[in-house]
Amino acid sequence: MVPAPLMLKPALDAMGKAIDQRFDKLLAVPSDSRARLYEAMRYAAMGGGKRMRPLLVVAACDLFQVDRERALRVALAIECIHVYSLIHDDLPCMDDDDLRHGKPTVHLAFDEATAVLAGDCLHDLAFEILADPATHDDPVARLELITQLALQSGPAGMAGGQMMDLVAGDVKYDLAGITRLQQLKTGALIVWCLEAGAIMGRASEAEKKSLRGYARDLGLAFQIADDLLDVEGTSAKTGKAVQKDAAAGKATFVSLLGLERARDQASALIDQAIGQLSGFGPEADLLRAIARFAVERDR
Repeated sequence: MVPAPLMLKPALDAMGKAIDQRFDKLLAVPSDSRARLYEAMRYAAMGGGKRMRPLLVVAACDLFQVDRERALRVALAIECIHVYSLIHDDLPCMDDDDLRHGKPTVHLAFDEATAVLAGDCLHDLAFEILADPATHDDPVARLELITQLALQSGPAGMAGGQMMDLVAGDVKYDLAGITRLQQLKTGALIVWCLEAGAIMGRASEAEKKSLRGYARDLGLAFQIADDLLDVEGTSAKTGKAVQKDAAAGKATFVSLLGLERARDQASALIDQAIGQLSGFGPEADLLRAIARFAVERDR
């Protein structure tokens, strides 16, 4: 069997190009004093990252034959949110990271104030994209996309998980606590990717339930794989600092389970995620490949 990273490479490369083309158009640098802000947004958003979340959106939309251009608009919106979160996550007041995607983080390449504004603006752009009628003819569908993204990226989702992570050096989380933290910090946006495809395709309740289950299992497996890479990976491969959680005294899936049990748990979750797609046929093969990629990747 061909390893999932090799199977997915053409799809990820194509998605990277499609997203970069749209960012290039969306973030054209103006000839006024806002130029530095746009340059910072372009620096953060273009030419880096796995583009896994956009690919998840398009793969979910493909289950329901959603128009590709509309699916890519939704994919661009989630990448705006993801990139904004990384910019803010790297700030000195958060994780204080120096490296992202193999290059200096935005606050180092520009300055802290510009980094904050760049993140803020990418956050805003996500909702602007989703609110546009070009994304979906039905305003109710657009409202549902916006509502769910606000929920999954706010205090009940990603931002709440980030808060839990910020205090993780002082709060000794057990396995249930770490699972909850990562379901919010990492998993919530992955849930939205699949939810967005279901909304765009007017999926049945049974189909939505299957996709949510897949997303939950995938999100946890992806985070366990990240924890394994933090221990076993290198900055040259991952493009970011490694072994930071151990240095900060934070509990992770690896510190609580050990390397082998963590690896086994990630594999079991991927099997479970793929099982959630049993009601779909070959049209879900890309989602199945993404699930395998989550634990086979090296960055």
